[in-house]
Amino acid sequence: MSENRELEGLVAIVTGAARNIGRAIALDLARGGAAVVVNAVASADAAAETARLIESQGGKAIVHLADVTKPEDAEGLMQAAEKAFGGIDILVNNAAIRRETPFAEMDYARWREVMAVILDGAYICAHASIVNIGGMSAHSGSKERAHVMTAKAGLTGLTRALAQDLSPEGITANCVVPGLIDTARGHSAKGEPEHHKRAGTLVGRRGTPEEVAALVRYLCGPQARYITGQTIHANGGAYMSP
Repeated sequence: MSENRELEGLVAIVTGAARNIGRAIALDLARGGAAVVVNAVASADAAAETARLIESQGGKAIVHLADVTKPEDAEGLMQAAEKAFGGIDILVNNAAIRRETPFAEMDYARWREVMAVILDGAYICAHASIVNIGGMSAHSGSKERAHVMTAKAGLTGLTRALAQDLSPEGITANCVVPGLIDTARGHSAKGEPEHHKRAGTLVGRRGTPEEVAALVRYLCGPQARYITGQTIHANGGAYMSP
């Protein structure tokens, strides 16, 4: 584990932590000293592997499967953190569904499915120091993602509202927006999203989950207590790329 243990004694919940960016965030928070509750809705084996990786590096982790769109599941997730580690200090709302559906084919059920996980889930779980994970397409635009873009854009507003309402309790709320990150896209038969295929970066490469995780870890640490209500982009300069 890292010698820099700035999160020692803290407890973190990371939703959608079975793989990709969520796993990287869980691992990096554990390297900082936090005990981690690894959440997934159904990917039990992958979530268990995330916890195993944390423990193999000397960290503490448990797995708790929960559907964050359901208030009773979210409450159970919070209770699991309190039972295992005595409280909750950090909440990373990473759980998301990133469908690509032409708007003309998007029925209300598909709209609500995405909205419930990304936006409702973040609202339901918001009871700790908070980092919401946004999405680049909510700021740059993209075809076939009206539901995802709307939900992710809503996270920006929710982040600002939480920063206002929770600041008297000493709780910060920020939004990290990854862009053009090299992750497995197992949820889509199309593979990489179309807007990723068309975009480039100033640094000449795609980002890694670990680079997003490093920013999340910083925002959860003691040096970031003066940062709240912010939306911070990690996209290698994609917005400025020709």
